[in-house]
Amino acid sequence: MTALFGRQDQGWFDAQRAAHFPPERNQLSAHLTLFHHLPPSAEDELKRRLSEFTRGQRAPNARVGGLMSLGRGVAYRIESPELVAIRRELADAFAGLLTPQDAGGWRPHVTIQNKVQPGIARLLMTSLDRDFRARDVEIAGLAAWWYRGGPWEALSRHMFA
Repeated sequence: MTALFGRQDQGWFDAQRAAHFPPERNQLSAHLTLFHHLPPSAEDELKRRLSEFTRGQRAPNARVGGLMSLGRGVAYRIESPELVAIRRELADAFAGLLTPQDAGGWRPHVTIQNKVQPGIARLLMTSLDRDFRARDVEIAGLAAWWYRGGPWEALSRHMFA
């Protein structure tokens, strides 16, 4: 499950990812993961809850607040107390179904580089940090996806008002 960015912000994140992600590993658009895995049996409940969070609701405020080292990559840290609250509520609702990765702490971020040598990641982090300015981003909606071994297949999209 991911948060969806507005068109302009999605384009900016995708350009960052295209510039820095190893091309042979860059199979997906830039994304903000809320959960990595929920079982197919949760599909109907997930869609219902995502609709409740988005239908007629104002989009959560969000911003790129800084950079995050991933050791072998770099990400933009996303700050959004409202999105954190949505995720927390979903985590509570699906607690018994969460993988250990999803049940642990959540660090909202958009990965723009991954699976590179640590020295290469440090160089990018230093380069981006030099000119970094926090910026607001639009969270346009929430989406669920099927992962079938390659690029994701859209399951459902739920847009904020």
